[in-house]
Amino acid sequence: MYLAHTLAIKPQYGVKIFFKIYIMIDKSKMKCNAPQRTPSHPTKSHVVKACANGTEKIIRFGEQGAKTAGKPKPGESEAMKQKRESFKARHAKNIAKGKMSAAYWADKVKW
Repeated sequence: MYLAHTLAIKPQYGVKIFFKIYIMIDKSKMKCNAPQRTPSHPTKSHVVKACANGTEKIIRFGEQGAKTAGKPKPGESEAMKQKRESFKARHAKNIAKGKMSAAYWADKVKW
């Protein structure tokens, strides 16, 4: 699995050069069931090595840059409560599948 980092170089002539560096994510070095942020991934905000019943699976989840409700906070708005409830209701079937589903991890980490 690769992680991309974009670099911008400004030479003295005022021309910007962009290029990507890909960093390999080693599945064997990742801890089981420990989500990590992936700020340089173009679409997904987190990655986790899900381990259950002797199987391992890399799961990417969460929309990059999404304004999620986060964990419940005292005095939060009704809109945020509704947003959280809607997500949990909409994805309840997939959340129930457990650690091997992206919905489970999104619920646990982002909602």
